[in-house]
Amino acid sequence: MGLLLWIVAVLLVVGGAINLMQGQILFGVLLIVVGLAVGPGGYSIFNSRSARA
Repeated sequence: MGLLLWIVAVLLVVGGAINLMQGQILFGVLLIVVGLAVGPGGYSIFNSRSARA
């Protein structure tokens, strides 16, 4: 599961960087933030709060 989240996070960040280069600043920043949040080490919607403690 961690590998899948890492791949999704990389795709989101790369897509965000591409959007930034094309001038779509808001959408690019949004994709980068979501990519950083989803990746392993970031916030994951698949982990419950009780599992972190």
